[in-house]
Order: sequence, then structure tokens, then C-alpha cells
Amino acid sequence: MRKEEKPQNDVIVATNHPVRAAQKRRKFPFDLSGDPGANNCSLSIRDARKRDSGSYYFQLVRGAEVKYSFRRNLLTVNVTALTWTPDIYIKEPLASGSGSHLTCSLPGACDWATPPTISWMGAAPDASAASNSSEILLTPRPQDHGTDLTFRVTFPRAGVSTEWTLQLNVSYAPRNLAIGISRGNCTELKYLGNGSSLPVLEGESLCLVCVVDSTPPATLSWARRGRTLSPSQPWNPGVLQLPRVESGHEGEFTCGAQHLWGSVHGSLHLSVQSELGGGKTPRGRGCSGPGEGRGPLTHLLPPRRPPEAAGSLLLLGG
Repeated sequence: MRKEEKPQNDVIVATNHPVRAAQKRRKFPFDLSGDPGANNCSLSIRDARKRDSGSYYFQLVRGAEVKYSFRRNLLTVNVTALTWTPDIYIKEPLASGSGSHLTCSLPGACDWATPPTISWMGAAPDASAASNSSEILLTPRPQDHGTDLTFRVTFPRAGVSTEWTLQLNVSYAPRNLAIGISRGNCTELKYLGNGSSLPVLEGESLCLVCVVDSTPPATLSWARRGRTLSPSQPWNPGVLQLPRVESGHEGEFTCGAQHLWGSVHGSLHLSVQSELGGGKTPRGRGCSGPGEGRGPLTHLLPPRRPPEAAGSLLLLGG
């Protein structure tokens, strides 16, 4: 019985008496799970809501006569807000193109009378496909790196839900390698296509920047004539500086990106030319402003944030 201010207003919440069960004013999440005939008066409470908080007592009735009423021996029920949050376990590291099992559990969850509704939400293609399952097989893509995956548990009868969001850390091979150049007093990069030829004057200052997209960051290196160049700043090997271009710099410069999942390379050919008489600069060289040249200007030098897998190389000639 639920105790109200006045005894005549007390409410039946669970009973094994069919007539009195029909007198229940509303459905409560209580069940008389024990057998009173076997001296077992156990009470089960499932799918409780905040409105079920209150004081309850046990009453024994034989026929139409109330034999025992323990109105002073109260059971106090306090229904609090749902504070549990799910836990997501990743069985295999997330790698692009490889399947990984993700399992979610709700600590402290009991045997619910009304099964909860389970849903996965996220940008990864397999996330929304997993319906009402606590485990999914996720095959992530490079673009899924850094996106959110949310596991939600909803208890429809109680009208409450809880969720947990995980940011995906997806490993993927290097892609979209690009080489940018800056010369003279330019402070912006112009990106050139792979294998491009760049005319440059002797004595000109030139900076080559190699960037690549990968997770974890790839190891970058520059090579010339088949020889790997030793960086003067090992923390920023994607940047190659030529303070004064000489005729010996003529030829191909190659940037390589090494990674656990593969490698990519890109090259740029320097065509070194002597300055023309009268100090004129050959057509097509010099510092290109925004919108000029072969590609857009998209980065500032020096960069505010060094490219992944960082360094500088200082070439003096040869």
C-alpha cells in the first residue's frame, strides 16, 4: 500500500487479490513477486519514475477482513534521476577500411521489466545501421576520424534516456600530398601539382613546404638526387629552405611521407636560371600574388602551426 496523508486515501500498488487488483487507481511499477502463502512477501520494483517516490507498507487481508496493517513500519522509496552513463569498449583499434567491434554497456543496469531501446548515432556509415543492438561492427573511413559516435539507451516506460559520446580516432594512410612554394618576400604559399617544374633565379630565396593528410601523422622527408636531406630542424621536416638558390640546386626535389599503412611521394623540378642583363626577371618568375600563378594561395609562412611531423633544411649549395 502507498501511504497518503489520510488512511482512507491509501492506494493499493501491488496485490495477489484479483478483486482488489481491479480497484487499483493507476498502474504502479510494483509486483508482488513472493508467495505470501509460503511466508514470502517480497516486492519487486521495476521501471520506477520520480512520481513513485513515497512511503509504502504491507497489509495482510483474509477475505474482507484486514488482519495486519503495518502502516507504521514503512518502506521509503526515493526515485532519483538516472545518473548512469554507458561505457563503449573498442575491441580492435580503428583503422580505415578494417572492421572493428564496438560494445556498449550500462553499468548498474538491472533486469528491466520493459526492455530499453538502444540506438547508435554518428557520421560513420555503420553507426545508424545498428538498430537496438549493444554491439556494432564499424568499418571507418578517413573522413570519420574526429567525428562523434553516440550510444543512447532509452527507457520508454520511465521516459528517460542516457547516452555516451565517443570521438573516433581512425588511423589511415597518407593521402592528398601537396607541395607549396614561397619565394622572395612572399608570405603565402602557392601549391603546385605533382611533378611541376618551377623556374627560379639564382640568388633568389625559396621555401618548399610539403604537407600530407594522415593519422597518426606521417614521417616527412626531402630527398634530392636519390639522397635524403638531413634536416636542421628535425621537428619540422616538411619545410625545406633555400636561402640563396644556386645553379647546383637545379633538378628534382622529392618529398616522401612514410606511414604504418603506406607511403606516398611528390616531386618538384627546379629550373635555375641566371639573372638577365639589366636586372630583369624572366617572365613567369618572381613572387605571385593571390589569384596568380598555377594554384591558389592558401597558407601563410611562417605557419602559425607547424605541419605534421615537423623541420627545416638549410641548403647552401652543391
